[in-house]
Amino acid sequence: MFNTKLNNFNIILASGSPRRQQFFKDLGLTFEIRLKPVKEEYPNRLHHFEISDYLAQLKSLPFKDELTDNDILITSDTIVWHDNKALGKPTDYDDAFNMLSSMSGKTHEVITSVCFTRKMSQKTVNAITQVTFKTLSETEINYYIDTCKPFDKAGAYGIQEWIGQIAITNINGSYTNVVGLPTHLVYKTLNSMVL
Repeated sequence: MFNTKLNNFNIILASGSPRRQQFFKDLGLTFEIRLKPVKEEYPNRLHHFEISDYLAQLKSLPFKDELTDNDILITSDTIVWHDNKALGKPTDYDDAFNMLSSMSGKTHEVITSVCFTRKMSQKTVNAITQVTFKTLSETEINYYIDTCKPFDKAGAYGIQEWIGQIAITNINGSYTNVVGLPTHLVYKTLNSMVL
């Protein structure tokens, strides 16, 4: 249940992700989708959640001059943090295989940052979830990549897909964050913005 004052605002989701769009519907939000291309590059000096924070904010820049007083633009970015480096979306089959192999039998972190931009202000929040994989066989990894083609997903996997059912032995933190949007933070932040 959102603050009724939110009805006075136009919520814009700048994401082509069907998972994020569905979460917004499930939250009961009235929103529009606006998409603008952004080259997702970040400075090498950034570390951990600084990367996803930076990219979520970067995605808001093309909209900066068109926001009205009643607009709330929401942009987001998810990375997988493993072995002290960020895993983004795999570039090809081999990249996806290598990512999944490196996470096999280990724990990694999924970090999602969400940026809320208004005409005169901006707020960025993030969530971190620890996910542990069982030891995966090459056959399992190949089957998953062949079947689900996870090339649009950070870390080369979707927790809601087959691999999530057979490989994840432990999760510490928000499940929806791993899918791609920490819905509890979106709810909390939007409500706080219109108090």
